[in-house]
Amino acid sequence: MMQVTFPPLLPTAKGLQAIFLDRDGVINERRITHVTRWEEFAFLPGVKAALARLAALGLPVFIVTNQAIVNRGIVARETIEAIHARMCAEIAAVGGAIVKVAFCPHRPDEQCGCRKPAPGMHLDLAAHYGLDLSRCLMVGDSCSDVIAGQAAGCRTALVLTGQGREDVIRAPALGIGNFMIAADLAAVVQRIERQLIPQIVYPATPAVAEAAD
Repeated sequence: MMQVTFPPLLPTAKGLQAIFLDRDGVINERRITHVTRWEEFAFLPGVKAALARLAALGLPVFIVTNQAIVNRGIVARETIEAIHARMCAEIAAVGGAIVKVAFCPHRPDEQCGCRKPAPGMHLDLAAHYGLDLSRCLMVGDSCSDVIAGQAAGCRTALVLTGQGREDVIRAPALGIGNFMIAADLAAVVQRIERQLIPQIVYPATPAVAEAAD
C-alpha cells in the first residue's frame, strides 16, 4: 500500500482553511444502487462525531458529490436536495456544520466541468467563498476525488471506507500520488487535530512544592 507523508498543517494564517468532503463512501455508506431516498442514507460509524470535531476546530466543511442519477432520470433534483437538507440537519444536531453541499447532476457522457475528476465544484465554491485552495483539504474514497482535489490545487486524502480499499491499489497505476491515506474520516480529523491543536508538554518529573514555613 502506498503511504505518503501528509504535509504539516501549521496553526497559523498559512494553515488549513477549509475541508472538502465527498459524500458516498466518506459520510454515508456507498450503495451500488445509489441513495435515492432518505431511508437509504446511512451515516458511516464515527462520521457525525468527526464533523462535530471539525466544527469545534472552526474549519468550514463543504461537500462535493457526483449525483448523475439526476440526469439519468432515476431521481429528481428536489429529492437529492431534500436528502442533503436532512443530512445537514442531523449533522447540525450533534454539533457539526456543513457550509454548502455542491452536487453535479451530469452523466459522464455530458462531459461537464463539474463532475469529478474535474475540479469545477471546488473552483466554484472557492470563488464564491473566497477560499485559497492550496490551504484546503479534499477527502474522498476514490481516485476521482483525489484527482479532482489535486487539479483544484488542494491537499488530498483517501479514506479506506467506501471504495477506498480498491482505489488505493489503483492509484499508482493511474499515476496518482502525494496524498494521505486514512482508515476513515475520523482518522483524518484526528490527524488534523494533532497538527492544529498545540500539545501540552509536561515536565519529566513533577515539581516539588516548597515546604510551608
